[in-house]
Amino acid sequence: MAQKNILQYIILGLLDQEPRTGYELTQDFAHEIGEFWQAQHSQIYPLLARMEEQGLITHSVEVAGTKLEKKRYSITTEGRSALSSWVGAPTPTMATTKDEFVLKLYFVQRADDARLPGMIREQIAIHQEWLDHLEARRQLLFGDENVPQDQFGHYLILDHALTREQQYLSWLDQQLTQLPHN
Repeated sequence: MAQKNILQYIILGLLDQEPRTGYELTQDFAHEIGEFWQAQHSQIYPLLARMEEQGLITHSVEVAGTKLEKKRYSITTEGRSALSSWVGAPTPTMATTKDEFVLKLYFVQRADDARLPGMIREQIAIHQEWLDHLEARRQLLFGDENVPQDQFGHYLILDHALTREQQYLSWLDQQLTQLPHN
């Protein structure tokens, strides 16, 4: 079975929030969406053209300054229908994550490997920094509100990311304390 082009649905979802330029979409992947899904400029622009050919989106041309033209993309009725179908469809597979640290652990043979404490401490620092970032994002976006009335999905993914990082840090701390000669 062919894999769905998830990126097109992300773009449809962003355009359903508000019309955006290609640059603004790229920036969304550098910030909000980039916390859980990656896409490059080289993927986004060709996909926008294909999506427009398929009737999922349309664009208008805006002039910025005296000469610069930019396209502002909007979702069509057909695009909203496709987005709604995708959001409501089952998600039967579990995503594979690419974690280079875990891959390296796979090749460590012994618990007394001298590299392990440094490797784990490095990951603790990385994940603590990311956890701090996520907590700052939650405070910036939602303040002290426990469950927001709008942007509930965004709140859920941020809460998921926070929980994941807290659990990962707990696991790393546990592994570090169990190492011999630590």
